[in-house]
Amino acid sequence: MDLSPVVAAISDEGIESAGKAIALGVGAGLGSIGAGIGIGIIFGKEIESVARQPEMKDELQSIRWLGFALTEAVAFYTFIFGLIAFFL
Repeated sequence: MDLSPVVAAISDEGIESAGKAIALGVGAGLGSIGAGIGIGIIFGKEIESVARQPEMKDELQSIRWLGFALTEAVAFYTFIFGLIAFFL
């Protein structure tokens, strides 16, 4: 079996673009996993706090939304950095 046409079709550009695509997927996936864990911890602790001191619900709600926004921002940053690395 002659594999020379297959080997000739593989180029450095193809390997490089495949590596970039894999890196984008892995980077965005790990960033999403980290954000998911962070959001779970934030909401779990907030529920625990409200169960212990119900009168603090309003004060804890503003802190919860701030933590949620910051955690989601990290997920967006990982995706944006992945896109930058993919296209540069």
